[in-house]
Amino acid sequence: MSPDTIGVGLVGYAFMGRAHSQAWLASRQFFSPGIRAELTAIAGRDAEAARDVADRFEWRSVRTDWRDLLDDPAIGLIDICTPGDTHAEIAIAALAAGKHVLVEKPMANTLAEAEAMAEAAAAARRTGTRSMVGFTYRRLPAIALAREIVARGGLGRVYSVRGQYLQDWLADPKAPWTWRLDRTAAGSGALGDIGAHVIDLAQYVVGDRITTVSGTLTTAHSQRVDAGGTSRAVTVDDSCDFVARFASGASGSFTATRLATGRKNALRLEVSGENGALAFDLEDMNYLEFYDTSGGPDAGFRRIMVTDPQHPYVGAWWPPGHSLGYAQPFTHQAVDLLNAIADGTDPAPSFEDGLQVQRVLASIETSDRTRSWTTVIEAAEEATP
Repeated sequence: MSPDTIGVGLVGYAFMGRAHSQAWLASRQFFSPGIRAELTAIAGRDAEAARDVADRFEWRSVRTDWRDLLDDPAIGLIDICTPGDTHAEIAIAALAAGKHVLVEKPMANTLAEAEAMAEAAAAARRTGTRSMVGFTYRRLPAIALAREIVARGGLGRVYSVRGQYLQDWLADPKAPWTWRLDRTAAGSGALGDIGAHVIDLAQYVVGDRITTVSGTLTTAHSQRVDAGGTSRAVTVDDSCDFVARFASGASGSFTATRLATGRKNALRLEVSGENGALAFDLEDMNYLEFYDTSGGPDAGFRRIMVTDPQHPYVGAWWPPGHSLGYAQPFTHQAVDLLNAIADGTDPAPSFEDGLQVQRVLASIETSDRTRSWTTVIEAAEEATP
């Protein structure tokens, strides 16, 4: 690799592996990051399936053992798109080998794993090795704009945050069992799979941390039949609901469910403050709703179409007014990571940010088990050796 390029090794070739593969390609097709990604190798247990993805997305080689990526001097960055039960082992080994790391959310399956990953990231950072968690929705132009508005005081004091992430792929009792319904592989159900996204977005947009939670988890069907016709136990939640307090005193209420009949990927976030409010809906992702109280009580919400060159990330894509889609935030994520590596700065969300989300997830599970309010331990101080 030349000084202005970095070899990427991707672990995983399914849905997220394809999304990330497209992002690495587009990062150099539409943007000019400080360092260029080379799609060096993809690793997966099924060589034939990995080869198919490699051919489609121009990966140079295929490996069947992710450890081979760590031994390759042409690879400087490891991108982890595997189920959660492998995240900690791969990420810690990659950081120890001096490789930069991007890992999909949720960062880990357990709090102990997340803490170990954050410690490894802190140690690697001292030698210039960077790490980032793939909370991709942060890179939506509308969400990035929402963060800017709150950060500059556009809402004044934040009073409350409301978030929901609704899907319906488990609403049918006959929906087949998959690895996502196995706690050993997935860590948790709707809570970690989609609840992690809304938790991260809420904390990111308001620039504040959740400190206490009270939640409940629900599993509608304890058994499901797998593709081979065998009845398998469902060991994760199908839905979670929780209320929260932020460090600033703002309140929060959240729902994440895979039982919301008719909803495919409905992520919504609302923030209310003394001087205004924001609302975002992933099913209408090119718009941000903004209410400014200075316009008077009859002003109402204003819909901002976030597709002009001055909006975050948009200038590299299409002419003004042309919509972006689901794939683009993955590219923005890749570009931001590449620029951080080139600049020698720490990308966000960091492993400490991922650990904070993991602590919230664990606290919700504790609250459900104890039927009580649960305090979320601050992550950053605990994670730093």
